[in-house]
Amino acid sequence: MTVIVVSGTGTEIGKTIVTAALAAVATGQGRSVAVLKPAQTGLAPHERGDADEVVRLSGAGTATELGRFPEPLAPATSARRAGMTPVGPHRVAEAAAKLAASHDLVLVEGAGGLLVRFDEAGGTLADAARLLGAPVLVVTPAGLGTLNATALTAEALRARGLSQLGVVVGSWPASPDLAARCNLEDLPEAAGAPLIGAVPEGAGALDPDRFRAEAAGWLAPVLGGVWDAERFASAHRP
Repeated sequence: MTVIVVSGTGTEIGKTIVTAALAAVATGQGRSVAVLKPAQTGLAPHERGDADEVVRLSGAGTATELGRFPEPLAPATSARRAGMTPVGPHRVAEAAAKLAASHDLVLVEGAGGLLVRFDEAGGTLADAARLLGAPVLVVTPAGLGTLNATALTAEALRARGLSQLGVVVGSWPASPDLAARCNLEDLPEAAGAPLIGAVPEGAGALDPDRFRAEAAGWLAPVLGGVWDAERFASAHRP
């Protein structure tokens, strides 16, 4: 896979840290990695964005941000309110393809969920994935409510003929409750795709060297790691 699109079932659920883990594993294997953030919202021009954070944690070589909009809203809304030009899916696909020509792996991290509007024409991350012909990795929370959101995201992917690479839990709690533990078995059915990782809560606060050393243990072999879904589920079975 040259390009992976990282989406989620919502916002603030761990997409950036999952993207960093993917980048850390690939970089550790000697692959050149580029991180593309199509639209960053809610940050001032001088603040570090999600792509910068991925590079800091993972050691990936390239971070690219196509648009930054000041208010913490959907990209299309934030761009409109600021009187700025939004970033549409064609521009995202063009940028990712250009990066893919000079890198072994390009990780495209979305904003919020799969169908969040990027521009006034209704373009979404799903449209960018379709233009790229790239698989989508879905990041989801661990606890109550995640099954419905995961199923809806999977349905949207299927309706658009997009390939779902699998599901990663973006922030696995140190003390998982009953819902989180049951969800380990139920998430693959809801997604119609395998569970291929679980990143521990607080991983983004780790020192970068430790983050890079541990990242492979959070991701399944399909993502370059050594995480085992069956063993993990068995260890947390209620």
